[in-house]
Amino acid sequence: MMSVKRLVKEAAYSILCFVVYALSRLPMVVLYSLASFVFLFTYHIGYRKDVVIQNIARSFPEKRYGEIQAIAKKFYSCFTAYFAEILKSISAPTAVLIEKIEFENLELINKHINANRNIIACLGHCGNWEMLNVLPYKLPHPVYAVFKPLKSDFMNRLMTTVRARFGLLLIPVASVVRHMLSAKSQPGIYLFLADQSPSLKEESYRLSFLNQKTYFFSGMEKLARKGDTAVIYFHITQPSKGHYKVVCIPICSRAESTIDGEITEKYAALLTENIQEEPYGWLWTHKRWK
Repeated sequence: MMSVKRLVKEAAYSILCFVVYALSRLPMVVLYSLASFVFLFTYHIGYRKDVVIQNIARSFPEKRYGEIQAIAKKFYSCFTAYFAEILKSISAPTAVLIEKIEFENLELINKHINANRNIIACLGHCGNWEMLNVLPYKLPHPVYAVFKPLKSDFMNRLMTTVRARFGLLLIPVASVVRHMLSAKSQPGIYLFLADQSPSLKEESYRLSFLNQKTYFFSGMEKLARKGDTAVIYFHITQPSKGHYKVVCIPICSRAESTIDGEITEKYAALLTENIQEEPYGWLWTHKRWK
């Protein structure tokens, strides 16, 4: 029998889901208007604004203060709009969402899968990366998203539901090694957001990234080499508001043939190019350099 505490939690979660779904039914123009209001609060009140300005200034030392401020302002505007788009994806028809994201060079994925090889698709927090949830509708192969559970149980359950709506298969980061190396079924694509800062206890690579010495997780590369996977990079840009383009760029065909650090260095270089192309699109609120 369910405890009173559990009943209260389940009731609260059901109410949260109802409210979120009801909001997602609002027209996109209304959701963007709400996002604009949130933008005024986050930018002018200053949600982590000191972190954002410092990160941008250190990453682009050649830019003047006015240019840095302009990037920061556009970042907050895009960042709040992303939440409106994620909210809309809860109820929007699949056909509508697919029209908002263009994929280029998906044949690269088919090539490796047809060769019976798993693929690690690494990306950064560029553009609205959550739009990749629709990828299973574009490919006839299993698409897995490697994730770290959120601290909030409510938000973790909600985001898990949103991400799985289109057939994305979620794997906790603690289970991905066992899953990839033991899977006997058809090969698949494993999505890795690999630009977060590793803890001091974790093994990592130290590279030059955005004009700063930066630590990168070593786990993604080591898993790729151990499983002899192909590795590609998802280059995400935003051609217009609410529309995204994802280009598949090869990093290696067989990770086992690379030398230590090679995959991570190529990933960091491609991520740098991605950020330099659209500097306002990266997640500058993250305390990447500690």
